[in-house]
Amino acid sequence: MSTIPTEKTVLVFQGGGALGAYQAGAYEALHEAGIRPDWLAGISIGSINSAIIAGSPVDQRVDNLRIFWHRVSSGLPGHFLGNGNAMRKWFNESSAFLGSLTGVPGFFTPRVFAPWNIPGDPMAAISLYDTAPLQETLADLVDFDLINSGAIRLSLGAVDVVSGNFNYFDNRDCAFSPKHVAASGALPPGFAPVEIDGRFYWDGGIVSNTPLQRILGGSELETDLCIFQVDLFSAKGVLPKDVFDVDAREKEIRFSSRTRLNTDQFRKLQSVRMAAKRLMEKLPPELKDDPDAKLLERIGNDCAVTMVHLIYRRAAYETGSKDYEFSRLSVEEHWKAGHDDVVETLKHPEWLNRTRPTNGIRIFDLAEQRLRGKNHEN
Repeated sequence: MSTIPTEKTVLVFQGGGALGAYQAGAYEALHEAGIRPDWLAGISIGSINSAIIAGSPVDQRVDNLRIFWHRVSSGLPGHFLGNGNAMRKWFNESSAFLGSLTGVPGFFTPRVFAPWNIPGDPMAAISLYDTAPLQETLADLVDFDLINSGAIRLSLGAVDVVSGNFNYFDNRDCAFSPKHVAASGALPPGFAPVEIDGRFYWDGGIVSNTPLQRILGGSELETDLCIFQVDLFSAKGVLPKDVFDVDAREKEIRFSSRTRLNTDQFRKLQSVRMAAKRLMEKLPPELKDDPDAKLLERIGNDCAVTMVHLIYRRAAYETGSKDYEFSRLSVEEHWKAGHDDVVETLKHPEWLNRTRPTNGIRIFDLAEQRLRGKNHEN
């Protein structure tokens, strides 16, 4: 593995439901390469994967991810009869429909509509599914004492339902429980908001489906960072051919990361920070106590960011249901795709020969360069 001694490793996991198995596979390959995260940031399913990693002993992280993804895919078949995209699309749509009717083991169960239950459970009036199984799964797989020890920093995004404000739960600031993870993934109207300290929270993807801005946009940059951003929706795509493609493409655009916008803004901001640090080093002693100089001193740094961008590319037979299609077959395919993309990236000459960025940030998107199968849309 190519490393730069001064940098810390950050994993950034986007939301995307069943597609999150791609992130688990990507982590497995990173783990096999000896890469250990110092900071994990997640939204929705990315929060669940992040919490499992941060809340597991190092030698159990991949195993616990496997247990989670095996559990949630245990209710749907792992193979189908037939060949070609048309038959596979039918299989996926059937699996997604079945899951929406019966729920997903260890994740959520459908609420039985009964008006007399609503007074006792007001959440039943504003959601279609109960995520109590998810909180039980998290309590089973995640050591929250380990998370709260701060051994690895964990930041999970959610939205305050009443104020509409985006909020990050961070183990530097609060003690985590299964509720904090479930809140980040409480996407309406399927899931009810989760109450924490008197406030109610929905899925952070409503506002922003990637926590990259948490890493780059704050004032907490203290050292060089190597960020692995693992996205589940691609902003790039093709013109839809039918209404199924329209649904899939709209969802990709809505939930994709605005990575170029975030990184361009960071590059500009970091150039100012670097200039401030250089200027402070040039100031004579009598000017360093000036209030303006003190401000420059606080914001100045010369930290460098290396970012590896990994994006799941939708298969031609996948539609808008791909994020709630939890069949064992699809989960295993997504896991393998994430694993293969990381392996391909880490053995690429550009990665192996990388050096510390000199202009604030450098972005690698090396997996996109490899020859992809003909069944991929982009």
